Amino acid sequence: MADKKVVVYSTPTCPYCKRAKDYLSRKGVTYTDINVAQDREKANEMIEKSGQMGVPVITIDNEVIVGFNQDLLDKMLAK
Repeated sequence: MADKKVVVYSTPTCPYCKRAKDYLSRKGVTYTDINVAQDREKANEMIEKSGQMGVPVITIDNEVIVGFNQDLLDKMLAK
């Protein structure tokens, strides 16, 4: 897991973003949190990667997960 590059595109008011970040923290996963409510350029980057405007969008290396899906997160982190 330590060699994975994990990025969470989120907003401060999103409950699923908070759940995803709390879950990653509990698992000891280091991640970069990007607040797309404040960073328009990163918001556009998130939309390009995911095709979605909703958050959270989580990238693990080059894989994209839209929303908080604990089972999928575990599977992607275990690869």
